[in-house]
Formats: sequence, structure tokens, C-alpha cells
Amino acid sequence: MNAESGPFPLLIACALGIEHLALRTGDRGGAGGPVTVLRTGMGPKAAGRSVARVLADPALGDAAVLATGFCAGLAPGMHPGDLVVAEETRDPRGTVAGVGTDRLVKELARAVPGRTVHTGPLTGSDHVVRGPERADLLATGAIAVDMESAATLLSAVRAGARPVAAVRVVVDAPEHELVRIGTVRGGISAFRVLRSVLPAFFEWHRSLLLPRR
Repeated sequence: MNAESGPFPLLIACALGIEHLALRTGDRGGAGGPVTVLRTGMGPKAAGRSVARVLADPALGDAAVLATGFCAGLAPGMHPGDLVVAEETRDPRGTVAGVGTDRLVKELARAVPGRTVHTGPLTGSDHVVRGPERADLLATGAIAVDMESAATLLSAVRAGARPVAAVRVVVDAPEHELVRIGTVRGGISAFRVLRSVLPAFFEWHRSLLLPRR
């Protein structure tokens, strides 16, 4: 980062209204630069289009991008409210490595003490994953799945070189499958965790070095 040009922006992307609400009502203090929270809409196509459109704005053209929201855990022993830091996101169109994952793990442990933080590949899907399909995805090495992270990060790096990352909160898992996110205990737990992660995102953002173009 060029100190004379000021801090570069942070774009935090989520898909759902309930995710956006959690992030809007979280602690916004401590940001290291301009922060935009984008609701992309659900699904990989909506996420990719929304991120590409926003990054076309010169004010956000060199933004670091962090995909967040809820996910389905794939590994046995995962619980609602656990966190997933993606070492990489993947879908049929490609794989994108996360940047600064060790720093994110450290800061999340500080921001949400007592919550388990898992690291590993985060896979993309174009539909809600249920039942036996979890085992098939787990067999590929992925530890969690969601519909937008892979598309968000792929769209971001295609728009230009930048740090990217994905952090998701487990809302259901093999032993804790949910039907309606807002009316069950696991969904409420995940919502509260998502409200608490912004300080970790800001510390990750502050730690990055990205020269302006």
C-alpha cells in the first residue's frame, strides 16, 4: 500500500438480507480504511455480477474483497456457529487462494472467543446442499460449501490483482441440518457470530499491503 495515497478500500460481500443485517449491526469501529458491505443476492451468478459491477467503480477498483455469510459444514463434528476460513475457494470455473488466512484465524479467535475456527477448501454450489451430497463434497477435500464465495473471489481477481479471502459461519452441518435459518437455534447462533466478526475483518484489512495502480 502506498501510504501517500491513503488506505485502500475493503469490500465485504454477502448474499442474504439476514447476513447483511448482521454485518450492518455489528461493530463498525476500528476500520483501517473505507469499508463497503455489499449484498450481492443469492447464488453464484448474482454474486459474480454484483462484485464485478461494484469493482468497476474507480473508487473501489483496488479494494480488497472478503466474502462472508453463512455456509453448510461438511465435516463431522462441525456445529452451528463454528467459523470457516477458506484456504481456497473452488467451483467448476476455477480455484482462488485466500490471502492472509493465518491472520484471519488469529483475529477471529480474538473476536469470537470460544468458537471453533476451521481452515480448508470452501467449495461452491449453485443450490442448497442437503443429505448425501454433503458426503460427496467432503470426499473432494472440501470442509464447507456455500453458493457465493467461490464466484465472489473469482470475479474479484478477474477484475484485477487484489487480496481476497472468504470467512463463513456454519449454520448447519451433518448432525445439525437446518430447515429455516431464522427460526431455529443454530441459525440464531450463527447470526450472533456473524455480527461479531467485523473487528477481525478490519484487522485483516489493516495488515495487507496492496500498492495502488
